[in-house]
Amino acid sequence: METLLDTWRRLVAQGPDKLAVIDGGTGRSWTRGALADSAARWLASLSGEARGRLRRRRVVMAEPNGAQWFQVFLGLLEAGAAPALADSKEAPERLAVIAEVTRAAAVWREGGFQWERGHPARDGCAHDAVFSLRGQDARAPSGVTAQSRLRRGDLCLVKLTSGSTGAPRAIDFTHAQMLADGRQICAAMRIGADDLNLAVIPLGHSYGLGNLVVPLLEQGTPMVCSASPFPQAIAEDCARWRPTVFPAVPTLLRALAGADVAPEKLASLRTIISSGAPLAASEASAFAAKFGRHVHNFYGSSETGGIAFDSEGGAAEAGAAGGRGVGRLIAGVTLHWRRGRRFAVESAAVRGRGCCTMPDRGELNALGELVLLGRAGRTLKIAGRRLDPVEVENALRALPRVRDAFVAAHPARPDALAAVVASDAAPSSVTQWRAQLAQHMASWKIPDKIHIVPAFPATQRGKTDRAALARMLAGA
Repeated sequence: METLLDTWRRLVAQGPDKLAVIDGGTGRSWTRGALADSAARWLASLSGEARGRLRRRRVVMAEPNGAQWFQVFLGLLEAGAAPALADSKEAPERLAVIAEVTRAAAVWREGGFQWERGHPARDGCAHDAVFSLRGQDARAPSGVTAQSRLRRGDLCLVKLTSGSTGAPRAIDFTHAQMLADGRQICAAMRIGADDLNLAVIPLGHSYGLGNLVVPLLEQGTPMVCSASPFPQAIAEDCARWRPTVFPAVPTLLRALAGADVAPEKLASLRTIISSGAPLAASEASAFAAKFGRHVHNFYGSSETGGIAFDSEGGAAEAGAAGGRGVGRLIAGVTLHWRRGRRFAVESAAVRGRGCCTMPDRGELNALGELVLLGRAGRTLKIAGRRLDPVEVENALRALPRVRDAFVAAHPARPDALAAVVASDAAPSSVTQWRAQLAQHMASWKIPDKIHIVPAFPATQRGKTDRAALARMLAGA
């Protein structure tokens, strides 16, 4: 069985002096050999007892982007552990929940371990359920309950869903599945060892793993970790380090298009990718007009890895209202269609047995692109009539100066709809928008309440925060 460590060790042996990671904040760079040595030193700094407690157990890892992320990640893999990858900014209380969900033996955060004693979320001992381990001399107290050992020797890591409406879900992935996802993505996006990735999205998210982490560890594609997610910092990193590939999310692209950033600073980028949430056609067009680069749609999920990619670019600028999709299926991915336009994704990168039914609905257009039709189960019942809110959302997005739209049942009227739209238009535009909708849409489908915001709120993973939008409608 080939593992991520196998491919990484081979790359280090073949080119120890090859570039691996650049820290955009400090300007320091790490070669493959230096990164491998730092991981070995990190592991050697732990006591023998600590290394024994890590072996074949899940370990929550909360580390920001950078060389130290790889130091800890590779060190845990060398120790035989499976990292459960959490956001570095998670509060301790949230990490305790994640440790419970993942059945983790320990939590790595801020340069130290917290070892889980039993299941704190279950026994109510959240404050007493952990103890610290820092460096070689720390020892675990006696009587600590052993956590669930890994049953599969090929388990590589644990992805975590956002859990925006409750506890996150833990999703186990094998080395073979992670390698397959990275290889399929690199082939679809033509990412090679000579490229330089711009790492702004979190490395531990599914998107970051497939587009940044596995390409480095499997084929040696280096990365520059941006100093911050703000437009000026991204632009300065691009101008200084000349990255060629930028996996982004709509909020980053929107900020860059609207910021006072000289277009030539992003001239080195040949492939700019948008994923995590729909990119409004107006925003994609604004970015292309300013920087002279088309944005490429990318669609995937935590459970499946990459699914579809717009290799030519331009689909985002046409948008769903123009009949365009999120891209063609990545080679190696097969869709199986279910009732109600649901579909299952099959590939070597999919968790579990290789096939996963998505919560989204979709169809293939005449170009062979996957067009998403909204989430299953979002059907609304308005005055006894059923409605898919995606129909109304797409109609709103097609209106002048509307970048995005969210439609839900009216919070106070059972016979009406309400909407939040992202736009810089004045409130007086609502009357004109309703008149335009009325030209091709039944009156009961036109939102009675339209709330305008400058931009949609996003989760830590860059996805549209639908729960926050629902709260806006309730309080507006």
